[in-house]
Amino acid sequence: MVGIVIVSHSWKIAEGICDLAREMAQEHHGIIPAGGLDDGSIGTDATRIMNAVLEADSGDGVVILADIGSSIMSAETAIELLADEGHEVNVVVADAPIVEGTVCAAVEAVGNGSLDSVLKCAEESRGANKL
Repeated sequence: MVGIVIVSHSWKIAEGICDLAREMAQEHHGIIPAGGLDDGSIGTDATRIMNAVLEADSGDGVVILADIGSSIMSAETAIELLADEGHEVNVVVADAPIVEGTVCAAVEAVGNGSLDSVLKCAEESRGANKL
């Protein structure tokens, strides 16, 4: 199953989004938060993200969804670290809203979606109307 990593500057936000996605896709056990810094403060850390990717990966790849600004840079650095350390994980960063994209990705992944279809689902959530 395609893994999902949530990168937020806030641990609480990352964990909350994971909780919501796990509720919507209860069979998915590879939805992993990577938010905040080790001391609980606001920020992102590439090593923390890399470890979350490794935890989320079951062999089918991993989609990362991130909140703002430097979270994308940290995710990209994590991908570079994975390669530098010899980990062979197919990982992509979604250009998607973090909440809607995560829920859509989780549901698609549980339906045995491929890495490409999970990424596409997350990114297509940008156009979802709420009203």
